[in-house]
Amino acid sequence: MPEPCTTRFIHTADWQIGKPYRTVSDPQNQFRLQQERINAIGRIAAAVRQAGAGFVLVAGDLFDSTTPASSTVLEVLEAIGAMAVPVLVIPGNHDHGGPGSVWHRELFQRQQPLMAPNLQLLLERRPLELDGAVVLPAPLLRHQDSSDPSLWLRSLDWGSLPTDKPRLVLAHGGVHGFGGREYGLDEEAPAGANNLIDLEALPDAEIDYVALGDWHNLKQVNARSWYSGTPEPDRFDQGEANQRGQVLQVDVSRGQPAQVRILPTGRLQWHNLRFRFSSDADLGRLERQLEDLTAGRVARDLLRLEVSGSLSLAGHRRYEQLLADLRSRLLRLRIKGECQQAPEAAELEQLTGRAEDPLIAGVAAQLQRQIAGCAEPDSEQAAELRLALCELFRLASTP
Repeated sequence: MPEPCTTRFIHTADWQIGKPYRTVSDPQNQFRLQQERINAIGRIAAAVRQAGAGFVLVAGDLFDSTTPASSTVLEVLEAIGAMAVPVLVIPGNHDHGGPGSVWHRELFQRQQPLMAPNLQLLLERRPLELDGAVVLPAPLLRHQDSSDPSLWLRSLDWGSLPTDKPRLVLAHGGVHGFGGREYGLDEEAPAGANNLIDLEALPDAEIDYVALGDWHNLKQVNARSWYSGTPEPDRFDQGEANQRGQVLQVDVSRGQPAQVRILPTGRLQWHNLRFRFSSDADLGRLERQLEDLTAGRVARDLLRLEVSGSLSLAGHRRYEQLLADLRSRLLRLRIKGECQQAPEAAELEQLTGRAEDPLIAGVAAQLQRQIAGCAEPDSEQAAELRLALCELFRLASTP
């Protein structure tokens, strides 16, 4: 009986090249985000070299859609072709293998052998024997498939496979008991969703590793099954267990537990920050927290800032300037909540006591009386009145 061989490979998934980033309003920042996903292929290649891996498994969604731009396809082929090892790819739900998809386009079929002969697209559900492993692909051939893409493995003649090589399942989708997230809708995938893989129905003793794609975070499902997550982060964290920006180095031999090591590949950072203002002094604290998060980087961070509380009129002007500076430095700033403007007594006195400008003083006094007369301080009417008072303060304070 031949000696069992140990093989090392890289497991990755969900590159989603060509992602449009429609929530980012700045076209230049959209381009930077899209380009960073292509640049991540180079970092994956560096991880392959550093690890001395024999091949790469891409568990679906290499592209974000079935119709990426031709220039995007060529950039991807160039980057993959620069790798010195085989890159085995299955289609996922975003770039499924059905008719009309990118994999069947004349451009891809003509250029792939020339630019990336090491890329092997697995559209058929049958074993593929490599020098150091047997790959068992479960590609998605349509966007939504009600049948389990790994169903064919239940009737496989396992005795026909080499006994000395590890068996690697390559699949894309949710798993029973863990449906994941519908990323297009940014919500949890409903029970009974399509593209579900029944891991419990697979013969445990016959399989050494299951390389999964579709869940965008790192996750170990069971002893032999992993989601690698995205190699470049693509969204703000939505709770716990949001580790993104990595690939997995896997060492495995037939009949032995796989050894998995996490290799970082992400460059961009997506931050969440919740902050409540109690006084103007809190502005300095917020600035320090932001500096700790971004460390002076430019065009490498995205921030979701959830704010509440209130500032004085002058403090709110500083706050607005801070936001303007952030928008210049960040790839995206998303504001949730609102920082209210609450005039301090000195500011109100400055407006209402302007003997040199009785018109401004009179308008300010009238606005103040109307605000005090609002039955609900947090009503829309009160907010509009405060906004008018703040605008009056801004105009009066302008040299």
